[in-house]
Order: sequence, then C-alpha cells, then structure tokens
Amino acid sequence: MHSEESDSLDSTSYSWQRKRHILVAFFLSWLVALVVKKALTYKRGTALGRRHECQPCPELPYSWPLGLDRITQLWAANAEGRLLAFLCSIADGYEPRNQLSQYLLLGPRAYHILNPRNLEAVLSINFKDYGFGARSGVFAPLLGKGIFTQEGVAWKHSRDLLRKQFIHTRYQKLDHVSEHVDNLFRVLPREGIVDLQPLFFSLTLDTTTALLFGKSVYSLSAGTGGGSDNRLFAESFNIAQDGLAKRFRLAPWQFLYNPRKFQRACANVHHFVERYIDSVYDELEDSDANADSLYFFSKVAGGSASKGDLRDQLLNVLLAGRDTTACCLSWTFRLLVRHPWELERLRNEIHTVVGLAAPTRDMIKRMPFLACIIKESLRLYPPVPLNNRTAVQTTILPTGGGPDGNSPMLVRKGELVVFSQYVNSRRKSIYGEDAAEFRPDRWETGELDGIGFAYFPFHGGSRQCLGEDFAITEISYSVVRLLQAYPDIALPDDEFMGPVGSERQVLTLVLSPADGCRVRLSKSGTYH
Repeated sequence: MHSEESDSLDSTSYSWQRKRHILVAFFLSWLVALVVKKALTYKRGTALGRRHECQPCPELPYSWPLGLDRITQLWAANAEGRLLAFLCSIADGYEPRNQLSQYLLLGPRAYHILNPRNLEAVLSINFKDYGFGARSGVFAPLLGKGIFTQEGVAWKHSRDLLRKQFIHTRYQKLDHVSEHVDNLFRVLPREGIVDLQPLFFSLTLDTTTALLFGKSVYSLSAGTGGGSDNRLFAESFNIAQDGLAKRFRLAPWQFLYNPRKFQRACANVHHFVERYIDSVYDELEDSDANADSLYFFSKVAGGSASKGDLRDQLLNVLLAGRDTTACCLSWTFRLLVRHPWELERLRNEIHTVVGLAAPTRDMIKRMPFLACIIKESLRLYPPVPLNNRTAVQTTILPTGGGPDGNSPMLVRKGELVVFSQYVNSRRKSIYGEDAAEFRPDRWETGELDGIGFAYFPFHGGSRQCLGEDFAITEISYSVVRLLQAYPDIALPDDEFMGPVGSERQVLTLVLSPADGCRVRLSKSGTYH
C-alpha cells in the first residue's frame, strides 16, 4: 500500500516538474525570440540610417546618474509655473541646429523637434509613421473613444463625421455666441478690477454646449437655466481635466493616478452629458432634426454607433472648444492691456468697420489687425504648448543631425518626438531678434509669408483642428464686443507689467496664466 502511494506521489511530482520545465523552456524560447526580433529590427534601422546618411543630434547634458538633475530642474520649474521658460532656456543653447535628444531615467529616447522641416515630416509628410502611444489610456476615463484618442480607421470616421458639421456651422449666424456674450455683460461690473479668465471659461463652456447640444448649460447666468446640476458639471469637468493632466505626466504609468475624486468627477461628467443626450433625443422626436440649433447634435448622433460613442465624441469637442478658446481670450486681453498702442489701433479699426453695431462674420473678416492680434497671441501663448508623438515604425527626420544640424536623423520605433509651439515661437532663427516680443504687425508686413510649420497653434497636417474657424470667430466676436462695451480697459495699477513670458503659468492640458487675466474696466468716457 505504501509502495503504491509512494509511486503515485513520485508520478505526480514528475508530472509537475515536467510541466514546469516545459513552461520555463517556452518562456526562454519566447524571450530569445523577442531579443532576436529586437536585434534584427535594430539592425534594419541602422541600415536605413546609413542609406540616408543619418547622423545623431546633440544630447542633452546632465550631471547626475540617469539625468536626475534635469528631472529635478523640470519638477522645480513646473512647481514655480515656469516650465516653458525653462524649456526655452535649454533650446536657446541649440541655435541654429534646432534639435536635441534626451534619455532620462526610464522610458524611450525623446527627440525635441525645433526645426519646422521636422515638424512637417511628423505632422504631414510621414504622418503614418507616428502614433499617440499612451494617450488613449491617459484620456480614456473622461474622453473614452473620441477623435482626440482614436487612430486609424476609427479616427478617420470621427474626423469625416465632425468635419462636415463644422463646415455647416461655419455659415451659421453668430446668435449662439452673442447670447452668451450678453450674459457675460450681465455679470461684469460697470467699472472696477475684474479677473476675466474664469468668466471666459464659463463663456466658452456656454457657447460650446449650445453648439453641441442645441442648448447651453448657462454657467454664466443662473437665472436663465443655470443651476446646481450645471455647477456640478462645470466643477467636475475641471477636476477631471486636472486629473488627465496628472495622468499625462505619468504616462506610460498613468494607471498609478486614479483617485476616487477623479473617478467620481468623470462619472458626474458622463452622467450629465448622457442626460443632455436623452433630453435632446426627446426634442428631436418633436421637432425638425435639421433645425440649426440641433443640427450638429443630430448629425453626430446619426454617425455614432451608440449613446456611449456619441457621448465620447461630444466630450472630445467640448474639451477642445471650451479650454483652448478661453485660454486664447485670457492671453489676448493680458497682452492688450500691457500694450496700449496696439489696443488703441485695434479700437480704431473696430470703430471704422463696426462702430457700435454687433459684428457680423463679414465685418470680422474686414478687420485685418484684429486677425493679427489673435495670431500673435496664439503664437506667443498657444493653448496647447507641448505635444508629442511616438514612432510606430523606424523613420527619418530630414534635418537636425551632425555637427552642423543639417544631416537627417534616425528615429527608431518606440522613440518619442516632442514639439512645442511655445518654444518654437521664441526662436530667433525663425521669428527674428524680437521673437519673444508682442508685435502683431509682423503678420502684415509679409515677413512671415510662407511660415509653414513654424506656426501651428491649431496643429497641422492631417490632424489640423476642425474647430479653428469656429474658435477664431468666437474669439474675434468676444474681443470686439468687450472693447465696444468698455471704452476704458486697462492694466490695474497693482498688476505686474513685466516682459512677455515672465509671468507664472499653469500648464495642464492647456496653457493659462497662473494669476488670471486681471483688468480695470470702466464704461465712462466716449467710444470714439
């Protein structure tokens, strides 16, 4: 009996040992295959680089192991609200080669693109060689599967769907903007010092929800539809976006940041939008689906497979439409009150073209200096100042390599390219010795004709922003109306003047002034 039990145990032990050996052998085989595959890929990449005569670009120097000194400097600069100024100071050391690379701590090598030719390669010519990397995972809790997280066939479908609606919207009247600018005036004092920035965020939230849902959340005016639910939505939207910014900085370990407060905020936003979707569906059953107020919603709903897909698409557009426009308005007025000559010239143009009437699209098009003001604001303070892409296959950048920076460069699969409109806008090799100064007339002298991919506040190439015209029109209309309503808009006496770029900044998914947009308003005086 004991012998039989012993034989059984020996047999079981042998069976487990054999399975373990098979598993170990399988794992080792897989590991060897992986190493061999990577080695062959690396070899093919090296051969590709030789054929194109690629050369390496300068390395970002560091003193501590793994570049920990640079990481510490980045953290400190970000905490002080001066991260972008710090990046500009690093880039200044690489004129005119306009390219550098880094490999800090953990993760792939990153190439900092400072040459417009390389931007064109990444965003347009070799667009298919680059992807989002971890972005979809970073944004998924709030944005789900929308145009800003999708790639490939799904992205093309979303882009075609939304592009058609923005083309239609472009020809709408400005009623959806004018109503909410009027609401802005109802909460502004006749005179006094006001921080315009939070009001601009409420304004653009109202206008964008009016576009998307056919009715606004009216965050500016509780008396016309705003309430506790709308306030909860606005607060939750802010918390969720702040969480996305934290996850973005942690990528590809974004899953480490998922606190309950962030989860609850995302759930609140989803619930709010889904309730709006249900209410709009009810309206569509009782009205003409092609009515202007519901046109955008009805068409996007018709191209969405489910309510969840529709919610994600609307949230993607809402995020872009609200934040980028509000930031541009804030920076534009910060610049105008610090540059009285340009402000007065703009007032004269408004008086000549519009007078005291509400501006139309045609009138806005006949104000070239207004367009220059907004262009210059977007150049110096792009709403999305930093971006990146991950190479999905080994590819070539046309310039940046070698001692003179004129040779091509090899970017291997999995490596990052990082680019910044904020940094590039301050490159003297691109914009001249006064690159860091606010000079709107640089856009009317012809000196920037053919600027190409040195100017990309609305991105470029295949992912050029679909809402660019909508945003510029809203910004233009709001600027004109505010200057009409207040003959005196100036810098408060206690506000720091300082050169452009010296202010503290908040960098989340968008760029905003840390100290807001404080102005002194007065309706006294005569408007021209």
